[in-house]
Amino acid sequence: MSRDDTATLIRTYLDAFNAKDFDAMLACLGEDVIHDVNQGGREIGREKFRWFNAKMTRHYDENLADIEIMVNASGSRAAAEFTVHGSYLATDEGLPEANGQRYTLPAGIFFEIDDGAISRVSTTYNLNDWIAQVKAG
Repeated sequence: MSRDDTATLIRTYLDAFNAKDFDAMLACLGEDVIHDVNQGGREIGREKFRWFNAKMTRHYDENLADIEIMVNASGSRAAAEFTVHGSYLATDEGLPEANGQRYTLPAGIFFEIDDGAISRVSTTYNLNDWIAQVKAG
């Protein structure tokens, strides 16, 4: 893919996230997508990604702002940096108790692209910062 095509793919993915259109997000992913969860493990496959999104939706309401997309010359790798604006809706296992706390957090995602689809999604943010914000209420 060209740099422009990759940038468009990543923008489509992130816009779908903000629209809470998880089917549109999944349509951007390859069947065997690798998902590196922040502070977590590695999951493989579109169905695992679908399950992860459903779980996240139960616990968090998030919107991404200030999105900047960077793409390498060949279009095979990309990154997006953004600010997450969210609400913690329901307690997630192993994390502080939820009571609707709001948070704002810088974050990023690294992507690999193969055959016109996203083949890897690696998300990163400062979990300790997030915990401090939700504990502060």
